[in-house]
Amino acid sequence: MSDKVGRVLVVAGSDSGGGAGIQADIKTCTAFGVYSATAITAITAQNTTGVQRSEALAPDLVADQMRSVLSDIGADVIKIGMLANAEIINAVADIIAKDAEDISVVLDPVLAATSGDPLLEGSAIEVLKEKLMPLADIVTPNTHEAALLTGLKIESAEDMIKAGDELIKMGAYAALMKGGHLEGKSVTDILVSEEGNQMMNAPRIHSRHTHGTGCTLASAVASMMAQGAPLEIAVMEAREFVFEAIRSAPKLGKGNGPLNHGLKFPDEPTQPSDKPNPFAALKDLQ
Repeated sequence: MSDKVGRVLVVAGSDSGGGAGIQADIKTCTAFGVYSATAITAITAQNTTGVQRSEALAPDLVADQMRSVLSDIGADVIKIGMLANAEIINAVADIIAKDAEDISVVLDPVLAATSGDPLLEGSAIEVLKEKLMPLADIVTPNTHEAALLTGLKIESAEDMIKAGDELIKMGAYAALMKGGHLEGKSVTDILVSEEGNQMMNAPRIHSRHTHGTGCTLASAVASMMAQGAPLEIAVMEAREFVFEAIRSAPKLGKGNGPLNHGLKFPDEPTQPSDKPNPFAALKDLQ
């Protein structure tokens, strides 16, 4: 592992409540010991009960933020969250294609807040699929987002794999299919790629304090990748971080409260040789 500090450029919206969006992304990157720069796509007035107001920034301003960071500080990974509309999606895709072709991309297809309030115009979903999916090294949808992106009904692990396969057909290298919205005593996530499908289970924590879970998970994956971790290790460490962050949530707010982003995690960056492949003992799901 190099002594060089990992760099993550986060392209996402601002959450005034601090539990999701840019604020959660920065906190997560800090917890993993990597440097985060930002390109803000939208300003939201929101708290744990919902989104009261949202205003997208000008697409050229979003592009200029990305260009400023990439031309000076640079980035090892670009993490993409809330994009608000088709114009911003096009601007972000153009910058990546022109100025960041060799930089890994983690795409969290943010369509709605935890409260259910929409964060992406419905007409922009097709543009996201066409322009950004082919640029993604990994896409991290929950089952609701995956259903909207693929048109498939998702009610089981088998459905998650089918949806993941569809996302890969759209151009993504891998898809981390998050099963937290499905019923069951445990939460099942599945990493789908052309190299095989790995199922990961964790105990379900019954808590309303889950605001920003998706943002946090994607930023944790990006942080590990920025430090040179292989994709499987990055996903494993990110899931463990989110589990602990939910378990130790500060229980703030009247609604869906934020996670505990104050964890120092991991204490040392994980190298491939530090521990065995976490999926070595798991049966691949074909």
